Order: sequence, then structure tokens, then C-alpha cells
Amino acid sequence: MVIDKPAGLTSHACVSRLRRCYGIKRVGHGGTLDPSVTGVLPIALGPATRLLPYLPGDKTYRGVIQLGTTTNSDDLQGDILQTKPHPTLNWMELETALDRFRGPITQRPPQVSAVHINGERAHVRARRGEVMTIPARSVHIHRLQLLQWDIQTGQLELEVHCSAGTYIRSLARDLGETLACGGCLASLRRTQALGFEEHQARPLPELKDTPPTPMSPLGALRHLPSRQLNATEEIDWRCGRRVPLEKIEAETVIVLNTNGTMAGIGLHQGDKQLQPKVVFDAAG
Repeated sequence: MVIDKPAGLTSHACVSRLRRCYGIKRVGHGGTLDPSVTGVLPIALGPATRLLPYLPGDKTYRGVIQLGTTTNSDDLQGDILQTKPHPTLNWMELETALDRFRGPITQRPPQVSAVHINGERAHVRARRGEVMTIPARSVHIHRLQLLQWDIQTGQLELEVHCSAGTYIRSLARDLGETLACGGCLASLRRTQALGFEEHQARPLPELKDTPPTPMSPLGALRHLPSRQLNATEEIDWRCGRRVPLEKIEAETVIVLNTNGTMAGIGLHQGDKQLQPKVVFDAAG
């Protein structure tokens, strides 16, 4: 299912509630959101957790950046380290400054982040007062659109479509450094994740509510080719045996039962055979 995560809750807290709502232990989420961030949080229930690695990793955000303010967490929830006057740029000058963040870039994650540093989450060490050197990583900003620019307050609104592992807080910080005034994230909402869109998201159910019926993951896996089994092949597949594959060159293939439901995920072998990788309703 896809929930519209409210502000004030961690992604883990949302997963914990859904475990209780559905009465199952095996629940996973697709991409951590900070407690203050709202928006699309895909949730995999039961066996569907095995499909999370095969969903598209790109995500889309809409956020507001505050220029002229630097914090220890790179957002307004952190402690303010420095304030400076923000530049009075026109729209084109701001677009020019944003150009350096479009396409493939290297980015240093925030001090308060889930990145592991020497076996411990960075945010745990940061809250002890430690300052760490976190290695930069390669990410890709596929689309960076300037939506609004308030020259009086120094706030700009952006829509960002980016690869997995991109931090919008780091983007805010780095833009502020580029403009020599500092910057941090004022607010953020995720509008797309793992192939699921904002319009598909539903409110996080209360424990007293009847949980919504989960949706099929096939919609989010539409970027992968599919192979439908016949009745004999269904038996082979459930037993973990390979099935023939022709006319498909992709490495990863969705496998469907005769009735169109999902049988699992297969990996294309060089001898035109499809090796079972994820098998639902396995025999034995």
C-alpha cells in the first residue's frame, strides 16, 4: 500500500502501526522520510517485501529552501549556526546558480542522516555532539525546476526528480554555499517514490480503523517486461525450476500466473532460460 506520511512520525513508526493494523510482522517501507517530511511512503506487506529491490529507485520531491540560514542538520528543525543576508537575485540569476546541481553531481550527506559511519548511524553520533567527515556520493538530479522565488524572504520552491540516495537537505545547504549566504531546507514533501504517485497515497490508518485493501505491485513494476506461464509451467515455477524465455533480452522479468496474478521475479539466463529468483506460493 502507499500512505501519505504525516509530519511528526518516523517512517519506522508508520511501519509499526501498519504491522498492528494488518496483524502481520513482515512489513517494509520504500525509502526513509525524516519525521518533518510528508508525502508518498510505499509500504510492502508480507511476501511483497521481497519486491522492494526491483521497484524503480527514482523519487520526486517538492520543497522550500531558506537562503541565508545555516543549521547543524541542514534544515530548520536543527540548531541555527549562522545567519547572513540572502542575495537579491533575479529569476535568471537563480536559475544559473541551480544549473550546477542539474545532472550527475557529487553530494555530501547531512550530519543528521541515516548513513552508517564506522558501523553507527550518523544521526546518532551527531546528536551526541560529534562532527563527522561523511564521504561524498554520486547522485543524479534528473529534473530541478524552480517553481517560486520570494526575493523578500529568501525562500525558493523547487521540484526535484532525483536518483535514490539524494538528500534535498544537502541540495539546500550546497546551494547556500554556492551563493555564499548559507541555506537550509524549510519544508519538504515527497510526491513520487518507487513508481507510486501522490494521487495513490492514502492517509495512515488509525489502529481502530479497518485497514485499506492493498494494491497490486504490478503497476509499479511496469518498467519491467513480463512473461506469462501456462498451467504446466506454473507447476515448474512453484517448484523452483527454470522456464523457457524467448524474445526478451532484459535481465529481470516479471513472471505471471495463467490468471494474470504475480508468480514472482525471474532472472534471464544466457541460454534463454528464466531462473526463479522470487517465487510466490512456492511448492514444498
